[in-house]
Amino acid sequence: MISSKWVLGDQGIEDALSVRRRVFIEEQHVPENEEFDAMDARALHLMLYEGEKCVATGRLYFYEGVYHAGRIAVRKEERGKYMGDLVVRLLLFKAFQQGAESVEIGAQTYAVPFYERFGFVKYGEEYLDCDIPHFHMRVTEDTLRMEGECGHDCTDCVKKKESGSC
Repeated sequence: MISSKWVLGDQGIEDALSVRRRVFIEEQHVPENEEFDAMDARALHLMLYEGEKCVATGRLYFYEGVYHAGRIAVRKEERGKYMGDLVVRLLLFKAFQQGAESVEIGAQTYAVPFYERFGFVKYGEEYLDCDIPHFHMRVTEDTLRMEGECGHDCTDCVKKKESGSC
């Protein structure tokens, strides 16, 4: 069974940090001092669990008048199971529920098509962050798309796919 947990600030986010460490530091070789930053203390962290194991995470924060989503990570053995999709949906739902006019993200270049599915639009030039190519992207209420791969608007496609009804 998949469950989620939201935590505000940097206390009680050890599971999120563990997933980020595995994905960004160990797999992608991001320096630890770049991965764990001051925004963790002010961010709203989302952790997805399959049973007792944290399998995916992401964070959301409001800074200089803009909502930012990021640090979206899925454990390697859980990829392809729509966990990243669910993390993005939940982060976007939370941001727009809180009154966001837009949400911005720094997307690794290879992941741009993934974010475009949700209505994110690239802006600016490609840039390097920790030697990894990225693009700035933004989604607004006007560009937001929450439909699943099945073509209908659903935030629980993961459960529907597991049951075979999507």
